[in-house]
Amino acid sequence: MDLSTTYLGLRLPNPLVVGAGPLTDDLDMVRELEDAGAAALVLRSLFEDEITGEQMDAVLNIESHSESFAEAASYAPDSEVLPGADEYLEHLHRVKQAAGIPVIASLNALTPEGWVWYAHLIEQAGADAIELQMFHPASDMTTSAAEVERRAIEIVRSVKGALRIPVAVKLSPLQTAFAHFAAQLDAAGADGLIMFTRFHHVDIDMENLEVVRTMLRSGPMQLSLRLRATAAIAGRVKASLAITGGVHDAADVLKATMAGAHVTQLVSALLLHGPDHLRTVRAGIEAWMREHEWNALGEMRANMSLERIPDPAAYERANFRSMLS
Repeated sequence: MDLSTTYLGLRLPNPLVVGAGPLTDDLDMVRELEDAGAAALVLRSLFEDEITGEQMDAVLNIESHSESFAEAASYAPDSEVLPGADEYLEHLHRVKQAAGIPVIASLNALTPEGWVWYAHLIEQAGADAIELQMFHPASDMTTSAAEVERRAIEIVRSVKGALRIPVAVKLSPLQTAFAHFAAQLDAAGADGLIMFTRFHHVDIDMENLEVVRTMLRSGPMQLSLRLRATAAIAGRVKASLAITGGVHDAADVLKATMAGAHVTQLVSALLLHGPDHLRTVRAGIEAWMREHEWNALGEMRANMSLERIPDPAAYERANFRSMLS
């Protein structure tokens, strides 16, 4: 039974990737995930704004003592080593040493310079690929959708031009014209597109007049949006496609593959059931394929996408109308 796939140019034995989250923080857990059948690992994001805050604290601390005594200048930090980044880079290096499978880093930067500089450091630390997790607050009334997309495309071009390793973009579901934006990122050189970033949930505590923010684990209901987005662009872009969010069992992986995904990223399901759940999911995939006489997972990839439909927009419009009539 052939479950192999190619993602970001990396040949993987199966499409089961451990997504960004707490599971990849611990080296023993990393080894357990690999033993259970994980094809690749994604680390948590490196946030430029957190590093910038640490840098400012360090600078203020150094400057406040820089003239206290003559030798103070010799204690200044090396400008080539950015405070805050070293811990992330060291962990990346340790995970690479502990795991025999591809390790994908994740970056969430703020500035054009930050995207390129930190991506370069991540590549030097040994990452096999990098995810760019772009975030734009919906509350920003000063920046148009066109400008948000233009900046993202420029970031991809800049990072791709500076690196040798593959670059994937983790997309937001809140795009005005998702398929068009995906095509633009693809043309800019993105090696992969990931559907979708998950946002925290917001509620209001009416008694204490406080905003309550929580990050809930994903559920199967979240898969539908990702299937639709993947099916809309599968076969129409060169980039590899990944689904993250709502993937919990073998059926979810099979549906994602039929929509056109090359890999699926699991986090919540593994937090709930542990690393051995990867074995359960793989066994379920193989059982379904035997029952339905599929020899290779790649044979069914994108067989339920919109690629074969001459006018996908008209097709979706007709289905929307029929559902409401």
